[in-house]
Formats: sequence, structure tokens, C-alpha cells
Amino acid sequence: MWSIEVAGECAATPAQVYSILAEPQRWSEWNPGVLRIEMHGSFQSGTTAVMVLPDSTTLPFRFAWVEADRGFEDVTELPDAGAVVRVRHELSPTERGTRITYRCEIDGPEQVTEELGAAITSDFADVISALGARAELLGE
Repeated sequence: MWSIEVAGECAATPAQVYSILAEPQRWSEWNPGVLRIEMHGSFQSGTTAVMVLPDSTTLPFRFAWVEADRGFEDVTELPDAGAVVRVRHELSPTERGTRITYRCEIDGPEQVTEELGAAITSDFADVISALGARAELLGE
């Protein structure tokens, strides 16, 4: 299994950050790696969705865990690559506001997981920063 964890902090509360995450249809407003999200239900565990990337690639996924003000985890199966990608987006209160942690785990052949992992997580720091900045606007 391949894994990495990337974290950042913002001055917004976990509830403010979560309110941004809880609207997947609007992720493209702050995450340039997402063209759109097509939801097949509400933002809760078990719901499936499709992420459409800027190059029109589609990635079906499901929400495996969703907890208000704490975060969520999504799971994407990539059968052609023989891999399963799990990304956990976790919110923790801090003295300053919120620690936002993205943890990516990929199960599959080692050569595939390393390449996928690098591609999937290359923008995590920027995405976390943009998410935090957007949530901070809610607090103003």
C-alpha cells in the first residue's frame, strides 16, 4: 500500500471548512483540479458521485465516511490499474482554527500505486490552502 498525508491550517472553524466540503457541486470554485462533481444523492456515507476532471476524464467514486464538522473519506476503484484509492479529508480544531489533513492510501501493484499517488496528491497542499482560504471568507 502507498500512502501520504498532507496537512495545513486555516483560521476558519471546522464547521466553516466542513460547510465548503459538504457542497461537492461547488468544489470546482476553489479546486482547479475539478471541472465538476455529479452527485447521485446527498453528501453522506454510501452516496456515489462522479468527478469530472478538467481534461474530461471521469472518476466514479463513493463517500465511505462523512461526519459533520469532522470530514469525509472517498473511495475510487480503478479496475484498469488494479488499484483502489482512498482519500480521507479530516478536520481537527486547533487554537488558531482548523487543521485540514488529506490522507491518500492506494492499494494495488507497487509500480502503479507510486505513479498514481504522485499524480493524485501533487496538488494537495494547494487545494488545502484554497479550501482554508475559502472557509476563512465565511468567517469575515
